[in-house]
Amino acid sequence: MLRNILIFNPSLMAALIAWAIAQILKVVIELIFTKKMNWALLFQAGGMPSSHSAMVSSAALSIGLNSGFYQPDFTVAAIFAMIVIYDATGIRRESGRQAVLINSIIEEFSKGKIPPGEKLKEVLGHTPGEAFLGTLLGLTIGFLVYISVI
Repeated sequence: MLRNILIFNPSLMAALIAWAIAQILKVVIELIFTKKMNWALLFQAGGMPSSHSAMVSSAALSIGLNSGFYQPDFTVAAIFAMIVIYDATGIRRESGRQAVLINSIIEEFSKGKIPPGEKLKEVLGHTPGEAFLGTLLGLTIGFLVYISVI
């Protein structure tokens, strides 16, 4: 059943492939720059490229290519993609900046008599470049899935 859903739903297939490739690329990029294999990146948000941007842009393009760019389905998918990418580069990125500041405050307190607190996750959102490359990846995968299915 799941196999049929993926085979007969190219938009879902494109979105999942784009997400998976983006997550794998995060591990590869980390390996290249730090010489360390960090498998945890496969299941974490943030980093290069944005898997959120890849997934929603791939789905939106695939829906447009398969259903038509003038259909309500594409409109909803495109608006959803814009909201997700905006959130990733705006709100979640700012949350990450706040985590950096709070972690530095905790570190300063830990040097005194106040016991240290738990560090917050600092990589929550994406830079515009990370979101752009994720979007580009998603559009590429969406198009490749479209031409391979038709």
